[in-house]
Amino acid sequence: MGLLDSVLGQVLGGAQPQQPQGGDLGGPGELGGLAGALGGLLANNGEVGGLGGLVSKFEQAGMGDVIGSWIGKGENRPVTDGQLQNALGSDVVSGLAQKLGINTATLLPMLATLLPMLIDRLTPQGQAPAEGLGDQDELLSSLSSLLHKG
Repeated sequence: MGLLDSVLGQVLGGAQPQQPQGGDLGGPGELGGLAGALGGLLANNGEVGGLGGLVSKFEQAGMGDVIGSWIGKGENRPVTDGQLQNALGSDVVSGLAQKLGINTATLLPMLATLLPMLIDRLTPQGQAPAEGLGDQDELLSSLSSLLHKG
């Protein structure tokens, strides 16, 4: 079981990460829904303008060093639920929670755990790719392969 499998299992109460039937990674109430929501944050065509947009949001919130640590090759700095809410904004957090059918108090700790690891794994060279992480379909494919690595 890979690291992301382990963390997702712990965060989501022991559910085993697996691709939903038919290859749909956006199914509500399944890990695919979470992958879709994360894809919406990180994809170039997502709601915050991809990784570059996410970096800008963190920088505007005075936390550029935090997201920079996730992209860079060192230790990932932690982020609190409140810091994440501040950086992303209430509208984005509420929208993600609504898409997943959970409340923000449940969503924020999941994001605080998963975003640093996912961004770290999606930027193995220690820097954000100039072209971003791809559109939502490309990113969901990357997320799926990360979730299934053993």
